[in-house]
Amino acid sequence: MNTRCFRHHFFLAVLVIAASAGLCGLAQLSNAADATTAKIPVILDADIGDDIDDTWALGLLLKSPELDLKLVVGDYGRADYRARLFAKFLERAGRTDIPVGVGLDIDPKGDGRQAAWLKDYNLKSYPGKVHSDGVQALIDTIMKSNRPMTLLCIGPVPNIAEALRREPRIAERARFVGMHGSVRVGYGGSPKIAAEWNVKADPKACQKVFTAPWEMTITPLDTCGLIHLTGEKYRKVRDSKAPVAAAIIENYRLWAEARAKKDRPNEAESRSSTLFDTVAVYLAFAQQFCVMETIGLRVTDDGFTRIEPGAKRVRFAASWKDMGAFEDLLVERLAKP
Repeated sequence: MNTRCFRHHFFLAVLVIAASAGLCGLAQLSNAADATTAKIPVILDADIGDDIDDTWALGLLLKSPELDLKLVVGDYGRADYRARLFAKFLERAGRTDIPVGVGLDIDPKGDGRQAAWLKDYNLKSYPGKVHSDGVQALIDTIMKSNRPMTLLCIGPVPNIAEALRREPRIAERARFVGMHGSVRVGYGGSPKIAAEWNVKADPKACQKVFTAPWEMTITPLDTCGLIHLTGEKYRKVRDSKAPVAAAIIENYRLWAEARAKKDRPNEAESRSSTLFDTVAVYLAFAQQFCVMETIGLRVTDDGFTRIEPGAKRVRFAASWKDMGAFEDLLVERLAKP
């Protein structure tokens, strides 16, 4: 069942409930709609362990009651490292009910800046399910779902391109939500568009994803590249005793130490880095804080996302209506015990 079909059936069900209720008021109709609305099933595909924002995004996903995380899969190289990061984080969060998939081992270059957090952590010790073929697990999870799946991708997408090659029908049973591209704004709010990393790392894979027949929603640098926490907002997360927040900050401190930027020697004590991927998690369940547009986007061979009228129609977060409200939501969810 595709997303449009699902929505159609949902609203028909609500209308039937309203008709059978006779004299029921609008409040009862609203209650009926709420009762039939289930959590959104989600698969997370991420290059966790490179930039720290993937770890923040995983935390937000776990703390978002609208979302039901069915599977996590590491993407773009360092497969064992990414799987171990997912597994240990899920253990710390008390969510070992979530399976971990080992992604394609593409362009591995050793462990990343969060390796110290893993120390001697062995993937075999994870109490939950571990799929050695994460791509196949992703396909099976989509195809066996009785509801449309949200495929949340916050890294390069070779796993997804391979999944489409093996089973093209996943595009009929899922919608794609991602952190990809630069449409009108580049890094740090620059007016010069950029070849954004998640696209540039593997343009061919991204081209396959951006031409598949699924519904697509993305946050490009235009919106996600502006998100960072400072001041009291950051301190609430930094000082929280909640397991998810504590695991994020532990990883952030190690990541920042390994990064060792001379101009920000104590960055992890005073502010977050740019939290690109958290915006994609938000778009998986809501959009009211963003100005949304739908345009044709083409992925070029050199990793740009160019506006092209005849290209695949993609819905994207073009700018912010209320960036502060999004930051407040992020802080409230992560810091809450």
